[in-house]
Amino acid sequence: MAATTISSSIVSKTSLNLKPKSLIPPHISPNSQLSLSSKLSLIPSIFLFSHIHQISAITPTKKFTISANLDAKPTILVAEKLGDAGLDLLKAYANVDCSYNLSPEELCTKISLCDALIVRSGTKVTREVFESSHGRLKVVGRAGVGIDNVDLGAATEHGCLVVNAPTANTIAAAEHGIALLTAMSRNIAQADASVKAGEWKRSKYVGVSLVGKTLAVMGFGKVGSEVARRAKGLGMHVIAHDPYAPADRARAIGVELVSFEDALSKADFISLHMPLTPATTKMLNDETFAKMKKGVMIVNVARGGVIDEDALVRALDSGIVSQAALDVFTQEPPAKDSKLILHEKVTATPHLGASTMEAQEGVAIEIAEAVIGALNGELASTAVNAPMVPAEVLNELKPFVELSEKLGRLAIQLVAGGSGVKSVKVGYATSRAPDDLDTRVLRAMITKGLIEPISSTFVNLVNADFTAKQRGLRITEERILLDGSPESPLDSIQIQIANVESKFASAISDSGEIRLQGKVKDGVPYLTKVGSFEVDISLEGSIILCRQVDQPGMIGKVGSVLGEENVNVSFMSVGRLAPRTHAVMAIGVDEQPSSRVLKKIGNIPAIEEFVFLKL
Repeated sequence: MAATTISSSIVSKTSLNLKPKSLIPPHISPNSQLSLSSKLSLIPSIFLFSHIHQISAITPTKKFTISANLDAKPTILVAEKLGDAGLDLLKAYANVDCSYNLSPEELCTKISLCDALIVRSGTKVTREVFESSHGRLKVVGRAGVGIDNVDLGAATEHGCLVVNAPTANTIAAAEHGIALLTAMSRNIAQADASVKAGEWKRSKYVGVSLVGKTLAVMGFGKVGSEVARRAKGLGMHVIAHDPYAPADRARAIGVELVSFEDALSKADFISLHMPLTPATTKMLNDETFAKMKKGVMIVNVARGGVIDEDALVRALDSGIVSQAALDVFTQEPPAKDSKLILHEKVTATPHLGASTMEAQEGVAIEIAEAVIGALNGELASTAVNAPMVPAEVLNELKPFVELSEKLGRLAIQLVAGGSGVKSVKVGYATSRAPDDLDTRVLRAMITKGLIEPISSTFVNLVNADFTAKQRGLRITEERILLDGSPESPLDSIQIQIANVESKFASAISDSGEIRLQGKVKDGVPYLTKVGSFEVDISLEGSIILCRQVDQPGMIGKVGSVLGEENVNVSFMSVGRLAPRTHAVMAIGVDEQPSSRVLKKIGNIPAIEEFVFLKL
């Protein structure tokens, strides 16, 4: 057997404080009751939303619980117009508030009452919006592809999932790009305006043919590749630049991937399809225009900010760029006196890339489904600020995800208060090869289990690593390689917390750390080791752990105390190191025993220590 540390989070200067303070979110009354439905499936356990929470303090005598009506509908704010088909889906699931043209102040005021927000490109979802939500906002849906109007960093810090709709308008955007390309090459817009002005200047509007010309597609994603397909059909030679595009996908449609400089110098036409990022902002500027063929034509249906618009005016005036066809602009709408818009060599449309009836309905449906799925706890395939875990991996890890969170919850409840938890070591016993076991979801759920019972923070796959780092909690992962069949992804998961005291001394292993180990049996998570004691405990309901002198009649004595107090017992299990020495008894209970009941158990002479653990 061998073990290898594979990853860890970055450590910050503070440590995880174990004082259970501020357990109740500001938008929930302290007198309300909140419980988790036993019917919640795996994926909903990945995302914990403000209307489905369970939080417990970690002492056996004092507990806080919060609950809300699980049947209450979430509230979704639609801040920009959305197709009726999408709205119908949303209204069947949630309370929908369609409020358009909100000022930043109005948006910040409304957002504290909303669980999800849907925007297009016109609404800025800033850090202030996330802060104003006070933790309630769990999903932002961008009805379209670009997400440059959403502060992803702030979203992640606040545990808010951001999803977009990248596929529904792909064809519409590509078609609009081709429409601008052909209209520009044949001077359609200028000729139309001329005729309507009473002129008939055929010689002035002689165009150029597309056949045999070189088109450089800058950004070879969904839209860029569709533009390339259509341009090939028009007889063009297509090259592309995209540092992240696989060469085999480009070759499959007859496109050559080239460097940025080669694309600029070889292209007769340039079509832009990259996102707006710090790296792409003003990518086309005076310097890059100088490297282009004289007379190049440019199409932009991506983002206005990727072109330095003042530099483009200069390039048009000098003849370096013979024409430009633009659907997007740095400022939308542009100023009425914009030199770029008024330039006779510019064809302009008002951000119509996704504006077909089919695309509008498709985007509305796609974003509605993504937002509803996220509110239901599903990890959307279009999430842009969470690690993408394939559906088949999630399905295979389903029972281990539940085990991971419960082990985390048990481990943190065993830690005695007063000192901070600074590091946690997680061991995965598996027969799988290192590249055949994705532990990101498991690590996130362990983090969730460790942090949520002792803080007001709600942890999910989006913000788990950030939250751990923020609290100075370092989680290292170790893979314990086993011989045998790799059919099951994991044999067991082990959690160790070092340099802390334990409320239950028997949870301390021979090497001095709190140690818990669990397995999945027939799809059900089990606790199989506490400290050095082998146990067999189904992780359902709540558990009383007792260390006792191993002697006859102990199960009966403890069971009698619970029965007299009408506490229902779901199971009892005993693990011991050797006969007639010491043993650990685990009792599963359906209700939380009162402090009086727990005291009576502690007063049984052979009971040396005990702890109540809430799952």
